[in-house]
Amino acid sequence: MYPFLRLWRIFREARRLPKAADPGEIGEITIRIWPWDIDPFMELNNGRTLTLMDLGRFSSGARIGLMEVLRRRKWGLAVAGASVRWRKRVTVFQKATIRSRLVGWEGRWFYITQSMWVNGQPVSSALLRTAVTSKNGAVEGPEVLKELGFPSWQPEMPAWVRAWIEAEELRPWPPEEMSPELPGTSPGDADARAA
Repeated sequence: MYPFLRLWRIFREARRLPKAADPGEIGEITIRIWPWDIDPFMELNNGRTLTLMDLGRFSSGARIGLMEVLRRRKWGLAVAGASVRWRKRVTVFQKATIRSRLVGWEGRWFYITQSMWVNGQPVSSALLRTAVTSKNGAVEGPEVLKELGFPSWQPEMPAWVRAWIEAEELRPWPPEEMSPELPGTSPGDADARAA
């Protein structure tokens, strides 16, 4: 189940914080890992990590005024892609800090980096491609930023984020079927080898 009670607490805490002066400001929340967050191996479930990172994005969104804009404009949020690294185990009852930062945007996509820390050590990180959505689809970045009061905000995208964006452009969509002639590859791979 989605952690709605935690989300309510996150919003309540975010309301007490000063509004972020910059959309790229690092936001931080601290959570405890509960028994319902772990998997059969007695560690934080990989999928649950992403759900908990959701809470960090909501907190940061509240601090830049995004939640208010979403309500007023009847907009929503969507994640369109993610790259995640898990490096250390996180076990039940540990406290974890989630840091979130909007690192840039391009067209209708906003790119967010997140990391989880336990005892001052990084345990996982994620890069997400996100969008603000309306009934007509994804809202263009300049319109969102204007609504937020940051119309000229456009930081230079980190090189590794740019590289990920370029790699994602090479990934086929819709997903290609596996080729029976070349197990473990897609038909596009077979065509490339034949060329």
